[in-house]
Amino acid sequence: MKTTIEIPDETFGTLLRLTRAKTKRDAILAAIEDYNRRHQVEALVATFGTWKMDSNDELESADMEDARRSK
Repeated sequence: MKTTIEIPDETFGTLLRLTRAKTKRDAILAAIEDYNRRHQVEALVATFGTWKMDSNDELESADMEDARRSK
């Protein structure tokens, strides 16, 4: 789809630099894909909510307990 838009030079220059895109088209596609991916992740997180993650110490303790039980 062809679209004509005005993007400030400084903003577009930053986009080109951050995406390391070789063409303007590639830079715009990278930005759109990143935007879409971020919103999909946000929706997924909202769907599942939050959960408590065990600390590294808790995981290691559980691993050691499992190892003791298997002996």
